[in-house]
Amino acid sequence: QVQLVESGGGLVQAGGSLRLSCAASGRTFSSYVMGWFRQAPGKEREFVAAISWGGASTYYADSVKGRFTISRDNAKNMVYLQMNNLKPEDTAVYYCAGEGTLSLVRLPSKYNYWGQGTQVTVSS
Repeated sequence: QVQLVESGGGLVQAGGSLRLSCAASGRTFSSYVMGWFRQAPGKEREFVAAISWGGASTYYADSVKGRFTISRDNAKNMVYLQMNNLKPEDTAVYYCAGEGTLSLVRLPSKYNYWGQGTQVTVSS
């Protein structure tokens, strides 16, 4: 059974940092694109960041570029999202997504596996 489990969310003040982790089990994701998405109340799920199978290529939403960094450790089957200089508008449930399509990393429909999400709340 394939599972993606996120952790690391929480409450932080504006300007603070959080590091999200995604633990994958049930299969090896080292050959696949992994991504992070987020969904705020009343809004659609939106792309945040993605990383190619070897980590050489990374992709970011314009809203987080320069503040967030995605990385992966294939030996541990882990994906991370380092979030710095957080803003209230970053408040959302953050989801880890697995087995994406390299040419379509920003589309949630192109990922085959999803975690349950972790809440990130940024206070002003």
